[in-house]
Amino acid sequence: MTERPVKIFVVEDNEWYNKLLVYTLSLNPDYEVKSFFNARDFLKSLDESPDIVTLDYRLPDLSGLDVLKRIRQENDNIQVILISEQEDIDLVVTLLKMGAYDYITKSNDIKERLLNTIQNLTKDLSLKKEISTLKKEVQKKYSFRQTILGESTAIRNIYELVDRALETNITVIISGETGTGKELVAKAIHYNSKRKDKPFVAVNVPAIPTELIESELFGHEKGSFTGASFRRIGRFEEANGGTLFLDEIGEMEQNLQTKLLRVLQEKEIVRVGSNKPIKTDCRIITATNKNLKEEVRKGRFREDLYYRLLGLPIELPPLRERASDILILSRHFIESFCRENNIPIKRLTQDAQKKLMNYRFPGNVRELKSLVELAVALSVKEEIEADDFTIDSGESPSLITDSEMTMHEYEMKILRATLRKNNNDINLTAKKLDIGVSTIYRLLRQEKESGK
Repeated sequence: MTERPVKIFVVEDNEWYNKLLVYTLSLNPDYEVKSFFNARDFLKSLDESPDIVTLDYRLPDLSGLDVLKRIRQENDNIQVILISEQEDIDLVVTLLKMGAYDYITKSNDIKERLLNTIQNLTKDLSLKKEISTLKKEVQKKYSFRQTILGESTAIRNIYELVDRALETNITVIISGETGTGKELVAKAIHYNSKRKDKPFVAVNVPAIPTELIESELFGHEKGSFTGASFRRIGRFEEANGGTLFLDEIGEMEQNLQTKLLRVLQEKEIVRVGSNKPIKTDCRIITATNKNLKEEVRKGRFREDLYYRLLGLPIELPPLRERASDILILSRHFIESFCRENNIPIKRLTQDAQKKLMNYRFPGNVRELKSLVELAVALSVKEEIEADDFTIDSGESPSLITDSEMTMHEYEMKILRATLRKNNNDINLTAKKLDIGVSTIYRLLRQEKESGK
C-alpha cells in the first residue's frame, strides 16, 4: 500500500471506454479514480492535482495535444498517458517530447497495457516522493544556523556572510584551517539557496591524481586516452544547475588553473578528446587552508584566477579563537552521538569542561567531534569525566627506549602517537593503523580501566 491512494483522472468521451477504464483501475484499492467526458470539466478540476491522467486524444471540445499543453502549464508533476484509436508514429513522438509518459492504442489488450503502465508509473512516483523527502531532510540538516553552531562574535559574523551569499549566485571562497568546517558551510549555502533542488557536487582537488583531474572535472570522450573505454560526464556537467564545490583549490596545478579560468570566463567546458564546447551553469564555491594571496605573490597561484574566484570571501576562525563555542559544540556532538547509538544523553562534569576549555584543538571542530564521541564511548557513568577525554598535548615519544615494555604497552604507545598525529580522529587513525574503530575503543577503555 502507498501512503495515500494514487489519484487517477480518466478523461474519455466514449461512455463504454470510460466505464471500462474506470472499472479496471478501481479494482486496485490503492487507486482513487475519477472520470470526465470532456476537456472542459477536466480542466476545471485540475487544481485537485491528480497524480496520473489517462487522456483520450480525440475529445469533443479540445484535442489531446491542447489539453496536454494546459496540464504542463498548470502542473508539470502530473503524469499523462495518452489513449487513441490509432497509432500515429509522428504524433506519438510529438506527444512524448511534450512530456507524455506513454501512448496507448485502443485495442483488445488495453486493460493489461494500461495496468502495466500505471504500475510502472506508481513506482516512479514513489521513488520521486522518496527523493523529494530525502532532499527536504538534507535541506533541514544543512539549515546553516543548525549546522554552523556557536554564539561567539566570530560565528555571528559568519552568519551574516552566509546570509549575503544566499541572496545571489556570487562565487564564494571559504578559507580556514583544516577541520574548521569549510565543506559544511558550502553545503549550508547550497541547501539554503535557490539552487537547493539541484546537485551539490564536491571535488577534493588534491585527492585526485594529477593525470586524472582534467577528466574528473570536464569529462572525456571514449578513446580519448588509454583506458577511456566509455564517455564520462565530468563534475561540471554533474553540477549543472546546482553548485560545484572545489575543496583545497590552492593545491591545483597551474596548467589546470589556466583551463579552469577559461571555463569560468566562458561558462562552458570541453571534454577531453572533444572540440565541442558544452555550456555549464553551476555556482562555484571553493575552499582552501592556504593564504591564496600569499600563493599568488609566490607565483604558485594565478592572480587572474584568484580574483575570478574571490567573489565573497568567508574566513572560518579556528576553534581556539572562538573558545566560548567549545561547550556549545561539545553538547551538540554528545547529544547527536548518543541519539545515533541509543545511549542515554550524558553530561560533562565541571572538570571535563575545564579540560576541554584548556585545550587548543589543533584539529579544530573536527577534532572536538572525534574527542567527544570517543569520550562518550569510553564513559561508563552517567556523566563524562575529564579522564574520559584522551587529550595529550605532549610530544610523541620515541618508540625505542631503554626501558622494557610489554607488547600491549608498545601497542598503546603507537596508538597514542598516531592519535596525536591525526588530531584524535578515530576513523583516520584506524585507517592508518589498519585496525577497526572498535579495536581502538577497546584498547583505550582497557587502558582507562587499568588506570594507566
